[in-house]
Amino acid sequence: MFSRSILLQAAALLPMLYTPASAQNACNNSPDLCTRPYNNITYLGAHNSPFLRNKETSFSTSGNHYYNTTIQLDAGVRLLTGQVHKSNDSGNAAWHLCHSSCDLLDAGTLESWLGEIKTWMDANTNDVVTLILVNSDNASPSDLGGVFSSSGLDKLAYSPPDQTTVPQTWPTLDTLIGNNTRLMSFVASLDEPSAEFPYLMDQFTYVFENDFENISPSNYSCNPSRPSAVAGNPSTALESGRMFLQNHFLYETQLFGIQSPNETYANVTNAETGFGSLGEAVQECTTVYGKPASFVMVDFFNVGPAIASVDRANGVSGAQGRKQLSTEPLVQSTGAGVKESGSLLAVVLAVGVAVLFGA
Repeated sequence: MFSRSILLQAAALLPMLYTPASAQNACNNSPDLCTRPYNNITYLGAHNSPFLRNKETSFSTSGNHYYNTTIQLDAGVRLLTGQVHKSNDSGNAAWHLCHSSCDLLDAGTLESWLGEIKTWMDANTNDVVTLILVNSDNASPSDLGGVFSSSGLDKLAYSPPDQTTVPQTWPTLDTLIGNNTRLMSFVASLDEPSAEFPYLMDQFTYVFENDFENISPSNYSCNPSRPSAVAGNPSTALESGRMFLQNHFLYETQLFGIQSPNETYANVTNAETGFGSLGEAVQECTTVYGKPASFVMVDFFNVGPAIASVDRANGVSGAQGRKQLSTEPLVQSTGAGVKESGSLLAVVLAVGVAVLFGA
């Protein structure tokens, strides 16, 4: 017969047997986040994730980041955004990721990028990733859904209980991980929801955001800018139940009036303290809304580093499993100066379009 002490020890172990596997490890790099609802966490976002300013693009001034999407995810980014355009790829129409215009900066096909994300998520099964696709050429749900299916990423996608109403309660990271529905996919914007592709969520049904068109740190505001139903009214935005996406990046004006990501000021923009810093902006908007933003979107994410302010918003210390990157900008090693991908004509034609689809 078992002794009383052995039975007591066994009884003490029973709760552990029913603890979700993810809770025993780290969710999105921290065990502290596992039991928190999806909308009660702040995620670091890479604005225009696939558009790079490095050797690969001849240090294009249209690039928003030095490191590719895989490295962004390795380093702790959990929100990825990209602009989807229809491109005539070798005579065949295809959905590409382009910065304002496919003649200006083309990061390749949407399918290839989604496949890259799928590969990373297959290797990192305790992580929840969010996508926001800026639907620049009005792709239909079937257009996008077909690409998600081809990449295999649809197998990991979460579908909301109602495509027209914000959930009263979002699942925890543990639940999303346990159900292997670890991808949240938002589209800005969809004409109408699709029963065939329910995981493609219209961004502005579930998310509101502040203004993204800023050229000075004095321009930052916590006021809602989109969607129009809550624009300019923080209390209405809060009462709507939507999650807050806080844009925090700057543009600078280039030749012909084109606005490009402000690299020079990024060390201040993404800092934890100081005028115009990410850390102070997060605190300011936390005061307005009573909690930190669900998403914080930046350029040049490694500079600052931006993740420090996100960790502070989440109350996380000692994050696990992140790739450590230099917080310095990448510098072109040749003496040729900064180059721009695409023809000069393409750059001229992109005037005004860059800002319209900048976020």
